[in-house]
Amino acid sequence: MVHSMTGFGRGEAANESYKITIEMKSVNHRYLDISIRMPHKFGFYENQIRSLTREYASRGKVDVFVTVESLGDSDADITYNRAVAGAYIEGVRQMALEHSLKFKTDAYQIARLPEVFTLRDAPIDESLITPLIDKALSQAGEQFKSSRGTEGQILADDIRSKLGEIGRITGEIEKRYPQILEEYRARITKKAEELLGDRQLEEHVLASEMVIYADKLCVDEEMVRLKTHIQHMGDTLGEEENIGRKLDFLTQELNREANTILSKSTDVTIANYGIELKTLIEKIREQIQNIE
Repeated sequence: MVHSMTGFGRGEAANESYKITIEMKSVNHRYLDISIRMPHKFGFYENQIRSLTREYASRGKVDVFVTVESLGDSDADITYNRAVAGAYIEGVRQMALEHSLKFKTDAYQIARLPEVFTLRDAPIDESLITPLIDKALSQAGEQFKSSRGTEGQILADDIRSKLGEIGRITGEIEKRYPQILEEYRARITKKAEELLGDRQLEEHVLASEMVIYADKLCVDEEMVRLKTHIQHMGDTLGEEENIGRKLDFLTQELNREANTILSKSTDVTIANYGIELKTLIEKIREQIQNIE
């Protein structure tokens, strides 16, 4: 199944002490780039979260947001440092006396000074947190992967449609080439008649000229390769995963053949077909940039 590199998932798990919410979202990226944002004190879970996230994505820039809400008693311990507060007050008093200033203290202002209050987190019970993270991440990951799969299928259908159009144009080019040769044969025959008058152009001279012209315009190899790449790309869209880079390479090959066809063309119709090919291939290339 084709997966897009754009997706979103959300998971939630709770017990009597904590509620964990995890959100995953991703955008296009050449490689897998995982960024995790979570409360600092839970940072020791980062490697576990990163490892589990790799099970749901192989390419893309993936942002994982972890929110932890305490449901039980407060897990923070606030300590009032009486000596520090007293030192601040005495220092302000001394400064006021020395500079003949009005002495005034405000408890809120003193409380905001460094080290007057210190916050200490209570120890985290990993046995309560770890199962919640696993559960929330699993929910978010499955939803994330499903959303990428849904969008990936839309991309795959669109690419298949454009491949079908490329195949149709390839067929039109193949039908047009014999007509070009006939038109060229008629032109040089008419020109020869105008120049030679009653004398006829020798058949072997005409045949030689036609061979040279046909060889110059020949794109049989390009047609074969175009069809092969179209088939290969269609088959690749049916593969399970990690197909983005392969599709990108095949798109480059399709574009190479279209460029060759355009460079060999001296016919307006073929040139227009070549431009259509390049336009479709560019649209496919843009879509493939979204595929994992």
